[in-house]
Amino acid sequence: MSWVVLLLSGVLEAVWATALSASHGFRRWKPTVLFVAALALSMAGLAWAMIELPTGTAYAVWVGTGAALTVGWAVATGRERADTARVLLLSLLIVSVVGLKAVS
Repeated sequence: MSWVVLLLSGVLEAVWATALSASHGFRRWKPTVLFVAALALSMAGLAWAMIELPTGTAYAVWVGTGAALTVGWAVATGRERADTARVLLLSLLIVSVVGLKAVS
């Protein structure tokens, strides 16, 4: 169950990172509210998962999941380019997250 919560927290990390950008320095209220809510839930999920999972592993999976999804969303919405190097490096990041689960 800790792994499921951790992955959901990583998804929420991508949500709050994207909402933070969309808030334009906290000047737009809807993305700001989404940022605060997603941040709180993401941190709470990370904290809960760290009760059972090692800190380093949990943090790496949380950050890796959030980073990969944030970039994936930016590419899907056309805010960033999907060049070969970026795709390869993101693939390596995803494989690393899966690898951490496999060795845990």
